[in-house]
Amino acid sequence: MNLHEYQAKELLKKYNVPVQEGIPVDTPEKAEEAYKQLKVQFGNNFAVVKAQIHAGGRGKGKIRGTEQRGVAVAKSAQDVKDIAGNLLGGTLVTIQTGEAGKVVNKILVAQDVYYPGANPVKEFYLSILMDRGNGQNVIMYSTEGGMDIEEVAHNTPDKIFKEWVHPGGGLLPFQARKIAFNLGLSGEAFKNCVKFVTNLYNAYVGLDCAMLEINPLFKTSDEKIIAVDCKMGLDDNALMRHSDLEALRDISEEDPTEVEAGKFNLNFVKLDGNVGCMVNGAGLAMATMDMIKLSGGEPANFLDVGGTANATTVEAGFRIILKDPKVKAILINIFGGIVRCDRVAQGVIDAYKSIGNIEVPIIVRLQGTNAEEAKKLIEESGLKVQSAILLSEAAALVNKAVA
Repeated sequence: MNLHEYQAKELLKKYNVPVQEGIPVDTPEKAEEAYKQLKVQFGNNFAVVKAQIHAGGRGKGKIRGTEQRGVAVAKSAQDVKDIAGNLLGGTLVTIQTGEAGKVVNKILVAQDVYYPGANPVKEFYLSILMDRGNGQNVIMYSTEGGMDIEEVAHNTPDKIFKEWVHPGGGLLPFQARKIAFNLGLSGEAFKNCVKFVTNLYNAYVGLDCAMLEINPLFKTSDEKIIAVDCKMGLDDNALMRHSDLEALRDISEEDPTEVEAGKFNLNFVKLDGNVGCMVNGAGLAMATMDMIKLSGGEPANFLDVGGTANATTVEAGFRIILKDPKVKAILINIFGGIVRCDRVAQGVIDAYKSIGNIEVPIIVRLQGTNAEEAKKLIEESGLKVQSAILLSEAAALVNKAVA
């Protein structure tokens, strides 16, 4: 589950991680009021207005049809109001959203941290995630923070440092000091960085994050270390331990079909192909998608109905798949281990009758418990459903349907 920047920062503050302060708003008038509050609190005429969407690259991204960037510096209350008016309700297109972009429903009016002082300001990069190859969390960091971190990783990978953390021992003090040293810090900034990294790692573990990225990690002119931006993803499987965090979910940022699938406990991921898939089990789903590609088609989705599939879930799966206009055929590939094939077959029949005339070909392959009964049900239903025994037969039917 992804969070907005303003939500992530509020969670970090609970772990004593210093952040760039800001106020989330959803109207230009509230943005103007937020600017006035920040000006009184920090005594600075400058503020930063940031679009709140679940995607990176906001600083370089633009509102479709305009030159308004997703992150902009304002010098007055009127500036803030104007920028907010340009952002709210607009579609922000970034390198991560693709051409579809994302609608901006909320913005963050944040304090200016680039204030003058005795020391130069610096931008760094730092993220924490699971390295599945090593079975350990890894802290990745670089002296080259900011908007072009992807180019840094591509062109100068030697500037990306990694520090692995054993799950049994946690982040050790010498590791936090090593990170601060490699970032070239000294004195007060060094001490503040050690505290920052330690508290950030505690937040990563305590919140059951799947990924936590700070870019830029910022050193101010008075040697403070703060998180100017934060991208946080929570592990869905751990939300049972964080009932308070479930309320932070913003379904308007998610694919509507995936949200609908979740209501029926279906594991669904939309893809760009032309063959809809309905399968039970993730491994079988991956094998089915491979077979579709080998037969000349492209998977339109990943849909795992799980081991408790019934007429209701099958019908829901059908409806979700058919919402994609690119779908030219639907392949149902079920292995009846936990779920009975005849139950799935009856679900297919009920769904077909409930939805009405389905224009695209439907290929059904059922193997396992009550497979013969299932085949008989489909054949006697009178519906335009093609059955197959072998996966290769199903693939040939798919190839014919999309040719």
